[in-house]
Amino acid sequence: MVSTNDVRPGMTLNLPEGLFQVVHHEHVKPGKGKAFVRLKLKNVDSGAVLDRTFRAGENVRQAVIERKNFQFLYRDDLGFHFMDNQTYEQISVREDVIDEAAGYITDGMTVQLAVYEGQPIGIELSASAEVEVSHTEPAVKGDRVSGATKPVTLVTGKVIQAPLFVEIGDVVKVDTRTGNYITRVS
Repeated sequence: MVSTNDVRPGMTLNLPEGLFQVVHHEHVKPGKGKAFVRLKLKNVDSGAVLDRTFRAGENVRQAVIERKNFQFLYRDDLGFHFMDNQTYEQISVREDVIDEAAGYITDGMTVQLAVYEGQPIGIELSASAEVEVSHTEPAVKGDRVSGATKPVTLVTGKVIQAPLFVEIGDVVKVDTRTGNYITRVS
């Protein structure tokens, strides 16, 4: 149990309605009446966001989330398959749990999965990922405007904007938080 006064963004709470991650925390002390805590919570399963108000000092159940490193093996209709780096056990993760990160996960990549009671509930990638370009239109000679970009399709299927000099087969570094091109690796 944890007091609502000690709850911070990023913590995960086990409420009667389900498992929720704290997105925003606000402690309010009105001039008249008792203090309260206003939380913005995101449902781990559905992704729905809701606002809840608690009395200051009220106890809520904190969920213990284990974060473990896994290596990506392959993807099929059941989802994404990972291997625990220490026990070599394989785990299957539904595509809705992976969500936006699917565009950056490549073969052999090590990711950190958030696991609650043996079930994966989320994924954390490093700040950037190196992914190969599978398709792009060739740049036209004379089309060299400073800062110009073109759509580039990565081997994962994700489409990003990259400079005109990026070609098929190049490996590019992409910011996994924003989806922006950072640099060409090779």
